This record gives sequence, C-alpha cells and structure tokens, in this order.
Amino acid sequence: MIRNISVGIDIGTTTTRVVVGEFLKGETNPSIIGIGESPTEGLRHGYVISTTDAIRSLKKALTLAEKSSGIKIKRAFLSIGGVTLKGETSTGTTIVSKADNEVTHLDIEKALEDCEDNLNLGNKKVVQVFPIAYKLDGKEIVGRIEGNIGNKLEIKALFATCSNQHFEDLVSVVTGAGVEVIDIVVGIIATSNIALNKKQKIVGSLLVDLGSETTNIAIFENEALVALHTFSIGGTDITNDIALGLKITLEEAENIKMGKIPENISKKKVDEIVEARLSDVFELIENHLKKIKRNELLPGGVIWTGGGANTESIIELSKMILKLPSRIGTTEMFGTIKTKLKESSWFPAIGLLLVGKEKVYEEGSLALFFNDFKNTIKSALKQFMP
Repeated sequence: MIRNISVGIDIGTTTTRVVVGEFLKGETNPSIIGIGESPTEGLRHGYVISTTDAIRSLKKALTLAEKSSGIKIKRAFLSIGGVTLKGETSTGTTIVSKADNEVTHLDIEKALEDCEDNLNLGNKKVVQVFPIAYKLDGKEIVGRIEGNIGNKLEIKALFATCSNQHFEDLVSVVTGAGVEVIDIVVGIIATSNIALNKKQKIVGSLLVDLGSETTNIAIFENEALVALHTFSIGGTDITNDIALGLKITLEEAENIKMGKIPENISKKKVDEIVEARLSDVFELIENHLKKIKRNELLPGGVIWTGGGANTESIIELSKMILKLPSRIGTTEMFGTIKTKLKESSWFPAIGLLLVGKEKVYEEGSLALFFNDFKNTIKSALKQFMP
C-alpha cells in the first residue's frame, strides 16, 4: 500500500520533538499519525555540545513516534535554529540568457548565485534563500518574474545562514540516530507555515519564537521574508531570575512564570522580575525593528510562539512596549480538537510536514525501494573509488 508519509524533527535546547504526518488524497493538511518527545541533552543555546547525548535524546523521541505511528522512520525534514542563525541581505545581477530576452528559472538561479557570491560567508553556511524583490532593466517587477522580457535581471534576497560547525553537528545527530535528512529548514520559517496566514504575511507581521535559551524573530512583508535574527536570551533567563529573586527552586519558578503564583508570594514582586527580563527581550526586538525601519509599522502585529510565549503578561507588555497588536500563535490545523500539538512549541516540527508536502516519500512503494537500492549501490561503488 502506497502511503505519503512526511516526518519532521525539531531538536530544541530543552526538548526534542518528532512528528509523523500522512497526506491523504484530497487533503491540504497532513493527518498526524504519530508523535514523540524527550528531554534534550547535549545542546546549549541551540547548538550541539555533545553529539552522543543529543543522539540518545533523539532516539528516545524517534522510538515513541515510531511506536505511535507504526512507521519505521528512515527519512525526515529537520529544523534548525541556534544563536548562530541569522538573516543576511544581498543583491545580485545577471544578463538574461535567452535570445528573445524572456526571463527563465535559469536566469533567476544565476542572479541568486551572484547574490551569494557577494556575501562574506567565511565559516558560515547558507541554509535557505528567500528572494525579496526583483528588478528588470532597473524597473521593479511585482509578482512573478519568470516570463517577463528584459535584458538585465537584479534580485534582492535574504539568506538564512548559520555556522558550518552547527549545521554539520546537527546533521550528525540525526544521521547518528539512523535517519536520513531530506532537507533542513529554519525552525521559525517552518513555524510560519501554520502560525501565520497569507494576509498577515502580506500586510507585515513579526513572528517571535521565544525558546528556552534563544529568541528567534522573522519579519514578513508582501508575502516575503524580509528579516531574520536570533538573540541569545530566552524563557530560561526569566525562570532563573524568578528563582534568584524569590530564592525558590527552578521548578517552582517555572510554575510561577506560567502564572501559577502561590498565596505566600507577592504577585507584584513576580511581575517586577518578569517585566525586567522581558523588557530586555523587547528592547532587542525593538532595536532590530528600528534598524530595518519597521518599528510600529507592522499591521499584522506580533505573533508569539515557543515555550516562553506562555509567560504571564507577555501580551500586555508586548502591546505596550512594541506598540503593535500582539497575540499568542495558534493553529487551526487540528480544528477544535484539544491536543498538546496546539501548543506552539510543536509548531516547528509540524510546520516541517507542510514544507515536505511536495517531497514526501511513499511508504511501501517501489519509489522508496529503488531510492534505497540506488543509495546502496552508491555506497558500494565508493569503496572501489580511489
């Protein structure tokens, strides 16, 4: 039986999550058929510090996902984050190659290659590329560029980059757990697939993923990603501040952060501690918005996701300090069903399923068999190559 299966893996600093989805005929969204999660070991600020520990954590999550889905996970889409992740903008040009001056996909690829050549990558690696604007013979082109007639093509694009070491280490964790990486996607971009609608991406919106040790932001405008950045501050910093300020355990501090304040503790004192640390987060975001001239200019507002998004009073403070509409990210993918997958911490792994919609593998099909056979032959031939 042919089944279109897609798997998303999100290795966060505190939790590793695996989601297995199946695309049924005629359905836009995948049906979630299996999930697995386990506490992450071996990561710090999103990057790997112990491959062995990280592999062990992933294997636990994979085992649970395989057990609940009945699928042996061989391939998956992987999300990437971490402190080294950021967006870099560049422009590139090319001369249209066809004799009739019609822009083709090849011309776009050449212009994007020129964009990348103009970047000073050093020890960084390009994870994904997002075209922002097109010009043809100096005139801006709105909409589809292919098929237009002109001589000189210019493209402005945003490159999502991270350190080579971080990229390779993360892939090593997944392959070390016995899973082939089909593609790597920026975590907050995967999240945007289910947390933002088309209108929000058109008018201008800021998506924030407040993780345990990092905060990722992505800004969309005219359906394009125009900015991407990571700050080395997260929800754990808030928890630590509460624990120190009130001289309580980290477990108690985490509960208080989520609004569960005991009667013997002053809510005013808690609010002061939380607001002080959140103000640091807001200041970093506000400064970045000013840098790219988007502060107070995003009608779609701020959409908060990640484990830290559930922090008490975050929405009220966001509206007051950033002066933008603010809300917690949600998804309608599961309708009215109450499930843990509605928690935005799961959004990166779930969003990967949609990224993989066009690249799903067919469980039990000849295509899968021949792909495995081809890889086996390649591996065998390498042994005889000099």
